[in-house]
Amino acid sequence: MRFDVITLFPELFEPFLASGVTRRAYQSGQVAVHCWNPRDFAEGNYRRVDDRPFGGGPGMVMMAEPLARCLAAIRADRAETPDAQAPLVLFSPIGETIRHAVVQQWSDGAGAVLLCGRYEGVDQRFIDKHVDAQLSLGDFVLSGGEIAAMALLDAIARLQPGVLHDEGSHQLDSFNPALDGLLDCPHYTRPEVWEGAPVPEPLLSGHHARIERWRRDERLRTTAEHRPELLQQARQAGALGKQDEQVLKQSGKLL
Repeated sequence: MRFDVITLFPELFEPFLASGVTRRAYQSGQVAVHCWNPRDFAEGNYRRVDDRPFGGGPGMVMMAEPLARCLAAIRADRAETPDAQAPLVLFSPIGETIRHAVVQQWSDGAGAVLLCGRYEGVDQRFIDKHVDAQLSLGDFVLSGGEIAAMALLDAIARLQPGVLHDEGSHQLDSFNPALDGLLDCPHYTRPEVWEGAPVPEPLLSGHHARIERWRRDERLRTTAEHRPELLQQARQAGALGKQDEQVLKQSGKLL
């Protein structure tokens, strides 16, 4: 799959694409990422891509024309036809919150063009004409869309085959349908006792059924304590069994 990123700061992506386990996806081309700077498509000696907002007010607004030219160059480079174009995604506070289901949707596709806004925002006329979807990291404001774009790319990359050391690792992540959308359980490693705190006994038993039951119980308790709405969703989907409900009742986490 291919992602083209429209950003005023392509240098931010260089270390990101070359670091961590997900770099395998980028280096192998499983997730191809190309950065485009709209300044390269602006006119004048100063290559301006922003101007003051009509109606007054603080800050600047990204201009439509440099973005349109940049997008046209991307479409040409991708050799797209008008009826077969990759969706243009804008990272914006009004966008859909990025959750596991959203990541899964994009990871199963062929890619997209990601627009990283800056300043006070993007000229609405460009949004109305070209933007197909808007995404958000949450209810807070960033200086630009680059961090959100990296978060989405990282989440997509780790779902690709062969990227993680253990092929099934992401199946045990929080929010994954394989875990009924629950949070992950606590994890422990050596030593068996650290500062007087031991590793829970079931994890040392070597009994696979006990280990899996302990992990399931801890996922239930953790989700009930920190994200009870996820537990309710799992219950409504019929994902909780009688033993699950008993565990929650005994721990005082029954909702």
